[in-house]
Amino acid sequence: MRVKAIKIRVKRRVIAVLLAAGTASCLLAQPDVENVATGSIRIHGQEQSYSFRRLPVSSFPDLPPLIAAVLTERGCMIPQTWQAHRPENVVHGSFAHAGSEDWAVLCSTNGETSLLVFFAQSQTPQRLAEWPEESRLQRHDPSGVLGYNWGIDAASPEQFRDAFAAQNHPPATPDHDTVADSVIDQKTIYHAYQQGKWKQYEADE
Repeated sequence: MRVKAIKIRVKRRVIAVLLAAGTASCLLAQPDVENVATGSIRIHGQEQSYSFRRLPVSSFPDLPPLIAAVLTERGCMIPQTWQAHRPENVVHGSFAHAGSEDWAVLCSTNGETSLLVFFAQSQTPQRLAEWPEESRLQRHDPSGVLGYNWGIDAASPEQFRDAFAAQNHPPATPDHDTVADSVIDQKTIYHAYQQGKWKQYEADE
């Protein structure tokens, strides 16, 4: 009886290990294909349908492998605005200082989107902003279906200067790129890394 009991316990442990391994495998598996988010939200008491695309990290082959691995491990999908004609919201620029090789990404997971910046080959991103996906939806055509309206780009010093040229007291122009964080047809926030910290400058469209 004792031998039988030991065998039963061993068998249960093996099953538990296999189940745990299967669960871990499911958790680690990341989507590698485009998907379309659809649904509806209530705005001013009325239901509004929405639809927008998300692309997998593999859609951006120029990303350094280490950064791509971090994004994949996080389960990131890259949301696409309704204006997109090619993969967007993964951008390369000199955000830390002039000549640096950095990346900014919009990463969507579990209904939340974060603006992440990776300096050089750093595997630890800096989060500059975070919003629920549903807060970044906008009507854009006669169908009334809402699309995604959050986009990012790298802004050169000249683009930064031009964005604020009409202001009475424009901010000093950085000597390197900034992250242009835009809500389509509404406003753009420029994230500038200066003196070891991020600063925000808002420009109206």
